[in-house]
Amino acid sequence: MSLETAVKTFGLVVHPNKPVGDSVATIVEWSRTHEGTVLIRESEAARITTDGLEVVGDEEFLRRVNGVIALGGDGTMLGAMRLVIDRPVPVLGVNHGNLGFLVEITPSSLAAALEQLGRGDFTIESHGCLVADAGPVRLRTSFGFNDVVLARLGRKGAVSADLTVNGRQYGYYRCDAVVVSTPNGSTAYNYAAGGPILSPSAAATVITPVAPMAGIGRAVVLGAGDQITLTVAPDSAPVAVDVDGTDAGELAAGGVLSARFREDAAQVVRLSAGTHQNRSQIKLSLLDLPLRRDQLLELIPENLRHNAALHDRRAAQ
Repeated sequence: MSLETAVKTFGLVVHPNKPVGDSVATIVEWSRTHEGTVLIRESEAARITTDGLEVVGDEEFLRRVNGVIALGGDGTMLGAMRLVIDRPVPVLGVNHGNLGFLVEITPSSLAAALEQLGRGDFTIESHGCLVADAGPVRLRTSFGFNDVVLARLGRKGAVSADLTVNGRQYGYYRCDAVVVSTPNGSTAYNYAAGGPILSPSAAATVITPVAPMAGIGRAVVLGAGDQITLTVAPDSAPVAVDVDGTDAGELAAGGVLSARFREDAAQVVRLSAGTHQNRSQIKLSLLDLPLRRDQLLELIPENLRHNAALHDRRAAQ
């Protein structure tokens, strides 16, 4: 598939405060030489210089784009995927953030990546998401490509919730938080809480308690078709609902959160799936080390530290 025939109209989704102007200029220049169009939503246009961009409303943006470029970190990428949830189009992530598991390319490699896309030298990686609902409140965000979390609203007490799967009572949680994760999101909060890493190809979800005190104390892996319901118990502290790290709502005692897995909810562009996977594995390994970045640098030979410091300065620009 060639990007020049498949994707003629790009939409940009940009980080709220990272400087992404150079990447925008690279995309605009590429589109000019390849007879493409680059759209930016009115709600984001004030953040960047819009020369060469077409500023449109949200509805027109969603109707016209047949490809999206997310300039930021994983959060920006997730936001772009949620944005086109009703009409999934290929999404490419450019890493202007820090660690970045979803985003694949760096700003310095963007021009080469666009040329590779133009040649059709890429693959599409399908991502599933959790579709969440709550009662009696309405969630501000309903689609979680990483996870849906019940967490303590304050610092006191514990989350206490009853788990029901497909209408059958499974048990209860009493803990600091309950994380319901997708396979791709299993390397995020779920992993930090001690949950298992699921293969991205697995049609499954995993529920992991954070700092469990009573009830279910281990991760539970469920099938993609299972309907998950968590009911806030009378003795629970007030609960916040977070979807992909964003504040989605609050639940009191008796409140109900339901979630189900939706396959093929997003299309992520991969220029080199194998290289991306290797990098992600290295990043996970580094997260497991009991050393901060500055302490890791002390282990690098003196003659190589200059290159690491130069890379940090470039990343900060």
